[in-house]
Amino acid sequence: SFTMNTYLFVYDLMQFCGHSWIFTNMIIRFMSFGKDSLADTFYSIGLVMRLCQLLSVLEILHILVGIDKSRLFPRFLQITERIIVLFVVINSQEEVQGKYVVCALFFLWNLLDVVRYTYNMLARTGIYYLPLTWLNFSLCIPLYPLSVLAKAFAICVSLPYFESLGTYSIKLPFPFAFSIYFPYILKIYLLVLFIGMCFIIQNLFSERRAHLGTGNIKKKRS
Repeated sequence: SFTMNTYLFVYDLMQFCGHSWIFTNMIIRFMSFGKDSLADTFYSIGLVMRLCQLLSVLEILHILVGIDKSRLFPRFLQITERIIVLFVVINSQEEVQGKYVVCALFFLWNLLDVVRYTYNMLARTGIYYLPLTWLNFSLCIPLYPLSVLAKAFAICVSLPYFESLGTYSIKLPFPFAFSIYFPYILKIYLLVLFIGMCFIIQNLFSERRAHLGTGNIKKKRS
């Protein structure tokens, strides 16, 4: 309906503004301060980044109620990956926040999202700009695996801090008498992360074929 389409357009616009601000801020800071700007990336843009990622949880609701026709499981995996790495791994360990991998991860996320939300906004109005369509469904294929590698590296970097500080590790009292050692959970999640990557890449190729097929391109041009 017109109301739902307007709501989705406003949602995409808000995400576009947030990610564009982050992406522009990162570029300007790097051009002004060079590699010295990389270490405090999280401190300068972390709040807006967290707000954008929290807002992205609405995309799961959009699919569940049927106003977004995207596939639920791949989108759920992508959103939960970011939430876990950003809020559980990076946000909880101050020592990790200053690592260069955080800057690389944020750069990849925001580059993909600026393109994606720009495409989505235009698509809501019935505009399909062919170069942007190609970029939206092609750029994610090489950049998503890179972002997964950056997530995995961030988790590996955080492991010594989780081990030494005991963050999220819990020792249950009697009569349970066993402990939940969080670094083990993160190591298991690394395996899940790469298994999920294979599934999502397959879905990305499927979406690319569906949107960039010859018949679809001709239809959108007309």
